Amino acid sequence: MSIAYGLARAGQRVRLLDEGDDAFRAARGNFGLVWVHGKGLGNPGYARWSREAARQWPEFALDLVERTGVNVELSQIGGLVMSLDERELDARVADLTLIRESLDGEYPFEVLNHGQVRALEPAIGPDVAGATFGPLDGHVNPLRLLHALFQGFRSLGGETVGGVRVERIDHQAGEFRVVTAGATHTAGRVVLAAGLGNRELAPMVGLRAPVKPSRGQILVSERMQPFLRHPSMHVRQTGEGVVQMGDSKEDVGFDDGTSLDQLATIAKRAGRLFPILENVNIVRTWGALRVMTPDGFPVYQASSDCPGAFLATCHSGITLASMHVGPLANWILGGTEPSHIQTFKAERFDV
Repeated sequence: MSIAYGLARAGQRVRLLDEGDDAFRAARGNFGLVWVHGKGLGNPGYARWSREAARQWPEFALDLVERTGVNVELSQIGGLVMSLDERELDARVADLTLIRESLDGEYPFEVLNHGQVRALEPAIGPDVAGATFGPLDGHVNPLRLLHALFQGFRSLGGETVGGVRVERIDHQAGEFRVVTAGATHTAGRVVLAAGLGNRELAPMVGLRAPVKPSRGQILVSERMQPFLRHPSMHVRQTGEGVVQMGDSKEDVGFDDGTSLDQLATIAKRAGRLFPILENVNIVRTWGALRVMTPDGFPVYQASSDCPGAFLATCHSGITLASMHVGPLANWILGGTEPSHIQTFKAERFDV
């Protein structure tokens, strides 16, 4: 949706083909973070791409509210990754230091001890050994964001066709014919942004998308009085007062369900981080599938075999939405390819 919105905002006539509500939808199951610190270990380009995305988010959120009236509830006062022992904290700091060194120091984070974390978040428990703090980090309401993108897209003349599955993509004489059950859609450009579905679609236009699912599970509490200002990798409190708990990673194929043992592990850690959560009522749980490449980094690629076809796949759709709306959409329209994404081609897996 962010790419479609960006293309429509640039004056293009855009049609979005959407499989339907039975598709695997990371957009409706994610944690809502706008996150930088910790991203880019082993690939400085990804760290830069994420950093620039976070810096563009305030302008992006303002654009959405001015165009649609929808407040996506962006809060960007920094975020925490809390550790329950010193070894966990030391490992985290070592990774962040490597990322910062690869960016010549332009990667802000702070290391906080227990007392410093408590000064920011008085509700933490005694088991919190410390935390790393990323000043660029924040969070949004993911459902409000999705709603704003749809509404903004349609206000710009964008067309959405739902409940359709692409059966075939043909390319001939500079034109793409996208065949679905009962209809054929023609265009001069086609963008594959179908998440896990890109694995099947990409070869139709001479591209590769070696993506696989990684399940994450989330618990949601009843509404509570505000107690948590800064989002963390494991716990965040939304504008409505509910608390989300998550950050599991499971290799279970295309099973987007939940499991009692994993939910119990998530709840136990959340309770150690914030004892106020130990007796809270859980009102909802779900599983959702991340879109993961073998190395965890995105693939952004233009097709050489079928000029005008593009592939976009990543597992940080919210963080990177501001870049998808702007620089990525501009590249798709013939502009300069952003320098940060030039290492994100599928050929890197041919080793």
